[in-house]
Amino acid sequence: MPGSASFDAATGVYTIHSAGYNIWYTRDEFRFLWKKMSGDVSLAADTSFPNPGYGDRKAVLIIRQSLADGAKEALVALHGAGMIQLAERPEANIRVKDMEFRIGGRGRPGGRTPDSLVTVHAHRIGIEKHGDEFTLWVSLEGEPMHQFGPPIHLHLNGPFYVGIGFCSHLPTTVDTAAFSHVVLVNAAGRIQ
Repeated sequence: MPGSASFDAATGVYTIHSAGYNIWYTRDEFRFLWKKMSGDVSLAADTSFPNPGYGDRKAVLIIRQSLADGAKEALVALHGAGMIQLAERPEANIRVKDMEFRIGGRGRPGGRTPDSLVTVHAHRIGIEKHGDEFTLWVSLEGEPMHQFGPPIHLHLNGPFYVGIGFCSHLPTTVDTAAFSHVVLVNAAGRIQ
């Protein structure tokens, strides 16, 4: 799919440009920067969308069983309209199940969002894998990261793929997400 990814060593910012079908259904289509890992994982990043764009675009922190389109996975997503979700695809090639948290979003009631929105400012989001529990971590106003909502339970066999990704939610339209202050630790309890 159209897109690219880059890392600016001077600023520590990963920028991902990507088109892509909505990753919330039975398959994923997104640009993904990953590392192969096993065991417990703590991953956090400041996430933002530098340009106005579609309200349902998604910047994600994700832990996937494989690189297949419909892989079993757990993820945290920041939508262009500001909604944050903790989600899972409990088995390969089935629809994603999620917990939605409308935290400071600009979305309309019922989850509908306008096609063009103002820029969403940075949020710090995180995902932690501790055994078979995956938790969402958030800092909205610069406060210390804190767990938000209950965990999901999902078993992934090691090794698996951990990383950051972005989907414009529009198959042929390239959009942009930025990730800064990325922290990835091969242990639980290290979200910061």
